[in-house]
Amino acid sequence: MRVEGGLDINVRRRSQVQIVQLRGPLRMGAAVDELRQTFEEALANGENRIALNLAEVNMIDSSGIGLLVKFLASIKKSGGSIKLVQPSKFAIQTLRLVGVLNLFEIFDSDEAAVESFAA
Repeated sequence: MRVEGGLDINVRRRSQVQIVQLRGPLRMGAAVDELRQTFEEALANGENRIALNLAEVNMIDSSGIGLLVKFLASIKKSGGSIKLVQPSKFAIQTLRLVGVLNLFEIFDSDEAAVESFAA
């Protein structure tokens, strides 16, 4: 799904985990709205294990960060988690700067993130 504003969202499933691959900037407007809808649909369907691949997210703003933290809290309440996969250098720096990087588990590959849910 390509969003006006440049964010591409690709959702696929591996075992009991939804892998959400983002490509492009995650910033206020259509991009954040589409990702919010993706998360809301996952929760509505009982999906609470999400591996979020940020390898190709070259920019993330405060509204994108706010969305990630909000849905991490919601998903943890239902017994699941959002795990980050290969966050770009910019994404790591931004999450660290805002002080929320330590809320997320980070993995080098989609497979490692998926396997961590089974552990």
